Amino acid sequence: MKLKKLDSTIRSVYYLLNYAFILVFIGFACQAPQKEVSEITPTPKKVSIAEIEEGINAYIAEKTKENDGVFPVKDEEHDLKMKLVRVHTEYLSNLGPERHFACVDLVDESGDVYDVDFFMEGKPGDMTVTQTTVHKLNGKPFYSWKQNKEDKTWYRIPLEQSSNQLLGIVEGADSFEFYYRSQVPDLSGDAKMWIPVAVSDHYQTVQVLDMKLAGITQEIEDAKFGNRFIYMELGPEDSGKEILVTYSVERREKGPYEAPEPDDELYLVSNRLMPIGGRFEEIAKEVLGPKINDSHLIQARALYDYIIDNMRYMKFGDYGNGDSNYACDSKTGNCSEFHSFFISLARSVGIPARFAIGASIPSDRDEGGIDGYHCWAEFYAEGKWWPVDISEANKYTALATYYFGRHPANRIELSRGRDLEVNPGPESGPINFIAFPYLEIDGKEVKANSSFSFLRKGKS
Repeated sequence: MKLKKLDSTIRSVYYLLNYAFILVFIGFACQAPQKEVSEITPTPKKVSIAEIEEGINAYIAEKTKENDGVFPVKDEEHDLKMKLVRVHTEYLSNLGPERHFACVDLVDESGDVYDVDFFMEGKPGDMTVTQTTVHKLNGKPFYSWKQNKEDKTWYRIPLEQSSNQLLGIVEGADSFEFYYRSQVPDLSGDAKMWIPVAVSDHYQTVQVLDMKLAGITQEIEDAKFGNRFIYMELGPEDSGKEILVTYSVERREKGPYEAPEPDDELYLVSNRLMPIGGRFEEIAKEVLGPKINDSHLIQARALYDYIIDNMRYMKFGDYGNGDSNYACDSKTGNCSEFHSFFISLARSVGIPARFAIGASIPSDRDEGGIDGYHCWAEFYAEGKWWPVDISEANKYTALATYYFGRHPANRIELSRGRDLEVNPGPESGPINFIAFPYLEIDGKEVKANSSFSFLRKGKS
């Protein structure tokens, strides 16, 4: 018995010693030698978006200083003098080991916006721009990119042709007849009606071919913006009458155009539904961040992109009044909300901006009805007025570059400005904006049945 007990005790001690040895061995095995730790190759640092943007901005600033305030861009087909609009770091792509590219929007002296690919080589914090190549002109590409399936690098392929027409744009020039129709409702008493009359300017030549009116008529004008109107005093005898104005229109594609410094009392102030300051100033400054010290051109592009990214085109609720507060709260609306919001933000940080309204002529057919009015905006920077169409850019993101600085040829402008003051004027006060007729009965606005249509004569 004693031997068996002793034998059992020895075995227990043996097992305990072995177990302890295993624990010690595992402990040592889980600790890599210090020398081996120092020999592990660190993971290469990835180039950040901020570093790319900082490098491009520094490069452009240096070259701009060296070249009397302009940035030169040269490739096989272009020799341009440019100014920075925006760096598209969201398109940062890998072209191979330590080689990247990013897209940059630059504008030349004529106002054309070029998308330029910047090619860079090197490590984070030490990247050098090795080449610049013009990729797009006003959103229209000269070439495209394709990825190599084997090594995942990217290379260029030429585009034989490129057209924006399927997305609603007529480039160059357009020619059409435009029919402005409205019907006087049944009247039991007196009423007043104002309709805008399109005027010619550098980008549109309009001729009135026929005018069918009602009641006692008078031609009037608003002194601030130069809009023309037909004012009509109507009575029960005019009930049901059709009002028709037929135009012949020659329209050119609109780009940035030189103009004297605008009147701050018109383009840097609040309107009834386009206030400035307060939360609009706070939002604008938050959007701009460090860009608050950049040019108005760069700032306007940042505000333009902010609205594209944060608003939805939606005809729901109390839309269609061009109310910046409604746009800010709901982040929805039609073209009037998109551009009113932009104007409130722009004016709040000192960028002159203005509103205009008319109609967009379909590009994919040559006659028929038009789906209501369309409005747009312009801002002033670099000695020019810059056209923008943010609601269309929101619908067709591929055209976001085009619509920053361009309005297509297939449209007609009927009026411009907000809070329009005319004499005789409505009892309710200045007209918010006008495309369709403004009809007033007993001191209140009443919607008149109205429509637009067209017949195209030719494009060029």
